Amino acid sequence: MSELAIPADVMATVRVRPKVTREDWLVRLCLLLLGAYLVVTLVLPLYVLLAKSLQDKDGQFVGLANFARYFADPAMLQSFGNTVYVSALGTIITLTLAFLYAYALTRTCIRGRGLFRAIALVPLLAPSLLPGLALVYLFGNQGVFKAALFGHEIYGPIGIVMGEVFFAFPHALIILVTALSVADARLYEAAEALRARPLRIFLTVTLPGCRYGLVSAGLVVFTLIFTDFGVPKVIGGSYNVLATDVYRQVIGQFNFQMGAVVGLLLLLPALISFAADRIVQRKQVALLSARAVPLQPKPRLLIDRMFFCAVTVMAGFLLLVLGMALFGSFAKLWPYNLSLTLKWYDFGRVGTDGWGPYFNSLKMAAAVSAIGTTIVFCGAYLVEKSRGAGRLRAGLHLLAMIPLAVPGIVLGLAYIFFFNAPGNPLNVIYGTMAILVVNTICHFYTVSHLTAVTALKQVDAEFESVAASLKVPLYRTFWQVTVPICLPAILDIAIYYFVNAMTTVSAVIFLYSANTKLMSINAINTDDAGNTATACAMGMTIVVTSAVLKGIQTLLARGIERRTQAWRKR
Repeated sequence: MSELAIPADVMATVRVRPKVTREDWLVRLCLLLLGAYLVVTLVLPLYVLLAKSLQDKDGQFVGLANFARYFADPAMLQSFGNTVYVSALGTIITLTLAFLYAYALTRTCIRGRGLFRAIALVPLLAPSLLPGLALVYLFGNQGVFKAALFGHEIYGPIGIVMGEVFFAFPHALIILVTALSVADARLYEAAEALRARPLRIFLTVTLPGCRYGLVSAGLVVFTLIFTDFGVPKVIGGSYNVLATDVYRQVIGQFNFQMGAVVGLLLLLPALISFAADRIVQRKQVALLSARAVPLQPKPRLLIDRMFFCAVTVMAGFLLLVLGMALFGSFAKLWPYNLSLTLKWYDFGRVGTDGWGPYFNSLKMAAAVSAIGTTIVFCGAYLVEKSRGAGRLRAGLHLLAMIPLAVPGIVLGLAYIFFFNAPGNPLNVIYGTMAILVVNTICHFYTVSHLTAVTALKQVDAEFESVAASLKVPLYRTFWQVTVPICLPAILDIAIYYFVNAMTTVSAVIFLYSANTKLMSINAINTDDAGNTATACAMGMTIVVTSAVLKGIQTLLARGIERRTQAWRKR
């Protein structure tokens, strides 16, 4: 009796499902736990924030009545207009300066490019309130350069824009340096062969090549300025913006419903910018093909000198702002007695909470760095390297992108409504260090997740395939292969979390208690009390701590690189 023959086309349609092992079920359970964590720490608080904006003070549903009341109030509507104005102006100035700076670093042969780049990144180590404090010393009523404002006051839109430019400058620079570093030399050779003038080459080759970077940088800067709390709180004066309106509605008037409305207004531009940025990234095409020739800048004496002068002026301004804050923290009695003293660093003697907030900041930053890095990297590994559950992994990746579009002050406000609800079993962590840690991990989750995913994509998938064929458990492959290879990225994530936890203000301004007050929050309260010198001392303490950690990171990264090179030579 002959065997039954199965047609080839039928065989092609037969799908053989791989056997689901115990390890696969364990991985899916971990993915579900990660999803539950993101839902509890991100989605549910934002949902409660939305619900609160649609309720009255008694918790009754009123629809869009709160929004109508907001836009009917001329003062509140003016705050919205003020926010848009300073954000747009600050974005234009920041983009222009950052583009010139990035062009000098990538397309010219100026000397000291490494030093100039390091100086430009210094604002990342400072809390956003620090430039506001420094500008008070520079252009305030008793400032060094008060006359440079020609009778105008620093308190208001001028001070906010200047402070936000300092704060947002390195964020724009990082994006634009990346955009300008990628270029095909053949395009420029062809343009020169056609005898195109430098200006025409710039307009038809250089700008189109980095237009997506410009759009991304513009959206990032606009969102940062639109949602920032530290600078307008310190130097805004009577010039109201949305971020300070939220603080005033919640802390000053206990009007939580209107605070939720303002919080959503802060969230919408951030969401629009985030969506636009994602669309722009999808439309971006590769600028370097396999046959491309990387562009190497050629020495041009006049151009190099011009850009060197421009970069020197911009770097000088950044150092001037930081140096003024440093000097203000040592000046005995500004501006009458400029002798140096350490008394402003004796936080207990000058009537603050002593060094307690600083050690609280260290504890929180260490916890955020350790716990956040573990959650982010393990979660990214499960999303990127595990098998099966494709929809679940895609959904988790989408959830991990949401925090990038949520301003810190909005997330903090959402945490009040969610974790402080009487019926929520998680309200036990409200007012403790735990809620600050959870909030900060969630606030900076997206960048850390993308860093981890980028590092994991560079690890060949054959490692997992070979391990599976040899029946090596996934956790052993993760620990013995993936972690050592990705150690530099893990270190980057840990330091990123630590530095941002030290400098964060807006995300935790609503969540601290008397026992968990942080140094950045204490600096704002101290400045409100009129002690600007002590506030500067607190800000500089944060800067020095962050700089030390960045230095340690650099040394460890170099050590890891040397070991890797030595291992490869073997």
